[in-house]
Amino acid sequence: MARIVMKFGGTSVGDIERIKNVARRVKAEVDRGNEVAVVVSAMSGVTNQLVDYCTQISPVYDAREYDAVVSTGEQVTTGLLAMALQELGVDARSWTGWQIPLRTDGAHGKARIQSIECDELVSRMQRGQVAVVAGFQGIGPDNRIATLGRGGSDTSAVALAAALQADRCDIYTDVDGVYTTDPRIVAKARKLDKITYEEMLELASVGAKVLQTRSVEMAMKHRVRVQVLSSFIDAPGTLVCDEDEIVEQELVSGIAYSRDEAKITLVNVQDRPGVAATIFGPLADANINVDMIVQNVSEDGATTDMTFTVTNADLSRAVKVLEERKSELNYERLTQDSNVVKVSVIGVGMRSHAGVAKTMFQTLAEKGINIQVISTSEIKVSVLIAEEYTELALRALHTAYGLDAA
Repeated sequence: MARIVMKFGGTSVGDIERIKNVARRVKAEVDRGNEVAVVVSAMSGVTNQLVDYCTQISPVYDAREYDAVVSTGEQVTTGLLAMALQELGVDARSWTGWQIPLRTDGAHGKARIQSIECDELVSRMQRGQVAVVAGFQGIGPDNRIATLGRGGSDTSAVALAAALQADRCDIYTDVDGVYTTDPRIVAKARKLDKITYEEMLELASVGAKVLQTRSVEMAMKHRVRVQVLSSFIDAPGTLVCDEDEIVEQELVSGIAYSRDEAKITLVNVQDRPGVAATIFGPLADANINVDMIVQNVSEDGATTDMTFTVTNADLSRAVKVLEERKSELNYERLTQDSNVVKVSVIGVGMRSHAGVAKTMFQTLAEKGINIQVISTSEIKVSVLIAEEYTELALRALHTAYGLDAA
């Protein structure tokens, strides 16, 4: 017997027929003799509608009341799935976040999980009852419902799996696993059998949409084995696990890309100690996250060009902050470009092999693709290129690293 947490996203529970399909999948796990908890999202489109209701009432709403409204989507799904399971003869009961309780901090709308008190859940699961749990929500220190932010149901599921000491957390979505790159762009992309927590975290952080970044962080912290599966086809998925579980590690496991990038360059900034802090401090104060940074100092050392990236959503705010401080920052002019994309090559095999970056740069050069900015980590190399070259770059790199399917 195993203890399994199964998580189903919005598309997986998008209508009544799909909810019935989920119930059949859950029953199959129960019939195998496993203890099962299920975490569900709201039906696809419902959360967006609830958010829209809130903004129509008040553009500057009370975050506590916002949470009270948007959390109802998951509550509906839990009740419907529990009913569907009961119709199949499976003992099931729905649980909202506050009933467990799943306790969070007080940051309504983007709360973080602090603890899960699951003794009652464990007791019922041991008696054969399926717990159907609302994702995305908990209860804050003020005893009010608090939501975890978009994608929070993945985080709920992994956190519950950790608290229950589950053998595995199965996340069902509209894709059947983690691929070496986006199969919609690269036809020869391969589905990975296994991928390490570190690689999945890097992939999630640089554009792969399969898992939410916070959920991967939590899985890595608590060593929760996570399996990504399709809700719609019966096929093996991808296991996200510890590096020790992977016998022969690939040099490069995946290539990700993010179109949500914008480049800002400050030209001819006076080069002096503390200039970076003067530029990036106000951006941090405005909650604008800066990603890739490159600095080009002039030959005489008097001035420097400072180039960095922000998200597209933050571009106009970042430009406003910098233009308001032009006299203080003492730069000649500011340029911006949102027609860029970040392409990243990821693999834990980089730790023990040289030449990964060289292959990337050489491959892009052969295709006539200019690299604008470079950043690296222990298991990742990222470059910023013109958006028009996205597909060409992905296909060329996928082939260069030997990732193409046979």
